[in-house]
Amino acid sequence: QVQLVESGGGLVQTGGSLKLSCAASLRTFSLYLMGWFRQAPGKEREFVAGISRSGANTNYGDSVKGRFSASRDNAKNTVYLQMNSLKPEDTAVYYCAATASGRSPTANSRLYDYWGQGTQVTVSS
Repeated sequence: QVQLVESGGGLVQTGGSLKLSCAASLRTFSLYLMGWFRQAPGKEREFVAGISRSGANTNYGDSVKGRFSASRDNAKNTVYLQMNSLKPEDTAVYYCAATASGRSPTANSRLYDYWGQGTQVTVSS
């Protein structure tokens, strides 16, 4: 059974940083594109970041560009999201997702096959 388990969420002040991790039980983790999404109360799920199979290519949602950075360690079956200069509007549940399809990281949540349970990030003003 495939599992994606996020960790690293918490409460942080405006301007602070957090690093999220997502550990995957995928046997061939390096064959999966990985993505990070978030969902705030009353809002639709939003694309945050995507990372290619090798980790060489990334893309980001407009609201986090220049502040967030995705990376992965295929030897540890783990993907990371470094979040800097956090703002109250970054408050949400953050999810990691995996897809074996496609050539490049995608912002389309429908294309992802597996999802984690989410980790809460709260940024206080």
